[in-house]
Amino acid sequence: MLRLRTDGGKLEEQTALADTPVAVLGDWGIGKSSLLLKLAAICAQPQHGICPVSLSIGTDLTDYRRLAESLLEKLGETIATSHSVIERLRTEANDWKLRRVSVGAVTLERETPLFLSSGSALLRHALNDAWKRFLRPSHFNGAMFFLDDLNNLPRTVDGALALRDQFQSLAIEGLNYSVSFSAKADFFSGVRSFAEPAVRFYNKLYISEFTLDETRDYVAAAFGVKPGHSNDLAHWLFGKTLGHPYFLAFISRKLLTQARGSVPQSPARYWPEILKQLETEKFSCDLAHVSDKENELLRTLAKSAEYEFAPGQFVKKSDHVYFRRLTEKGLLIRTKRGKYKFYHPLFRVFRRGPSLTLSSTQLLTN
Repeated sequence: MLRLRTDGGKLEEQTALADTPVAVLGDWGIGKSSLLLKLAAICAQPQHGICPVSLSIGTDLTDYRRLAESLLEKLGETIATSHSVIERLRTEANDWKLRRVSVGAVTLERETPLFLSSGSALLRHALNDAWKRFLRPSHFNGAMFFLDDLNNLPRTVDGALALRDQFQSLAIEGLNYSVSFSAKADFFSGVRSFAEPAVRFYNKLYISEFTLDETRDYVAAAFGVKPGHSNDLAHWLFGKTLGHPYFLAFISRKLLTQARGSVPQSPARYWPEILKQLETEKFSCDLAHVSDKENELLRTLAKSAEYEFAPGQFVKKSDHVYFRRLTEKGLLIRTKRGKYKFYHPLFRVFRRGPSLTLSSTQLLTN
């Protein structure tokens, strides 16, 4: 079960429709990528007949043409490895993919050697070809692209508008393709010039922290018990996670494994091992794109007794840029003018080191 904040501010469970464009929005690290993967898994279920194509948007995609090429590359890989595709089509799909890579801007339709200069034209032509050659013969009802971190695309406004126009036009032509993506919570604030048509195109799901009551509901569903029978565990989990959806799901899953599917009577006994797994599976990834200078600054901030940090307390004025960079990478949050904090106390505990203790987060280490 996932709790998602919708446009109206109401917290409710959402079930993704396979053919509905979805924008998963929220702060960095809160679980957007995990939810997007879950939506892709739902689409992959046989009863939907949807081919899910997942792509992480990196900063190396410099324009819409590069995005179009990457989408087609992933589509070819997905078709070639899909269990629903018969062997003859699987081999041809792999050949189709390789041809696209080898010929670059030349059309993928072998009988029509047309040069396609724009990303939109390339995508439209190739998706039409893939629909007729692979998806319909394999009895797919359609395909959905899941784009993680769309905000990494340069000129986000132009890219988002192009995607909307692209997939609307494909639907008009009778091609059942759809697109969903994850992005920062303020993604649509930067597209005011076409806010009405672009924003309405997507079913927007805002992920935010759970309240204590919502945490109780989550624990009851995750552990299969009545809400009143899980209060102690819900309080313990809320103390660890502060309602952060990713950490809540991660720790609950590990507890279910450790306690063999039952409600643990003493969850604290499993905490040291779970914290090690968090460091390996989550926090190490958080630091993957952090420079040595930024990493050292994070360690210095973690050892501070302050809850919020002013750059002038730790670095000279010329190095204030490191606070901005760490904020862009999601590891720090700007709380107000000239003040920053860690994106979550658990990450601060990790950066602080195992031998040190934070008085403000004692409940996270007990």
